[in-house]
Amino acid sequence: MNVQANTQPNVLADVRNGVLHVTINRPDKRNALNRATLDALRDVFAGAAHDAALHAVVLTAAGERSFAAGGDLREFDALRSEADAAALFDHAAAALDAIRAAPVPVIAALNGTALGGGAELAVACDYRVAAAHACIGFVQATLAITTGFSGSADLFALLGPARAMRVLAEARLMDAKEALALGLIDDVCEREQSLDERVAQFAQPFAGRAPHVVRAMKQIAAAHRHALAQAMRDAERAAFVATWTAPAHWEQAQKFLDRQRASTTDPKA
Repeated sequence: MNVQANTQPNVLADVRNGVLHVTINRPDKRNALNRATLDALRDVFAGAAHDAALHAVVLTAAGERSFAAGGDLREFDALRSEADAAALFDHAAAALDAIRAAPVPVIAALNGTALGGGAELAVACDYRVAAAHACIGFVQATLAITTGFSGSADLFALLGPARAMRVLAEARLMDAKEALALGLIDDVCEREQSLDERVAQFAQPFAGRAPHVVRAMKQIAAAHRHALAQAMRDAERAAFVATWTAPAHWEQAQKFLDRQRASTTDPKA
């Protein structure tokens, strides 16, 4: 299957030197993850499973401002019932599961800020390499919700339960150096270094091995990850449904949307 055949407007994909480069292409929306973008990501990564020549996948986004500004709250604002919330979780989780299931290592190239669902997208990848100015934040609690894209299992696996729970509760933006020290990010560009250059350096150990060997390594890692994630999935889904449908969430969501509208009508806002 040709991965390029799956390219959709919200997501671009091309293979270069045995590496699949996937780019979220909504820079005017700060690369927010709406349903169409999640579908496109799932399709591209599903297609990658059929390319036996791949050594790695790099997931990034257009522009230098945002890797992904979380879920597209303008689109999701109409989803109010428990059934709606459960369907939203399942839809997003399916996209992230396609990334987790990629048969080769997936490197998130954080070109800018990864917020909320965007942070969940980043930790669904095997590694995260950040531009010097990039930031990451599990800020879901500021909207009075828990993780809605199935990212808690990844976060807890990376940091351990105690540190992960504190990160979720603090709900703040971390710069790349702090996230590196914490273990959320694996590598950070030097100030004058391009992200493409740093990612290429990071991917070199995989690019230098035979594809079937890389796939065997990933198969072992994926088995370990799957066992941990499945044990948490039902609990994470139930927690998201409960918090998404609570009045406190809709109060905070309305404030967020009001601020967004104000910023688009008043450049000084």
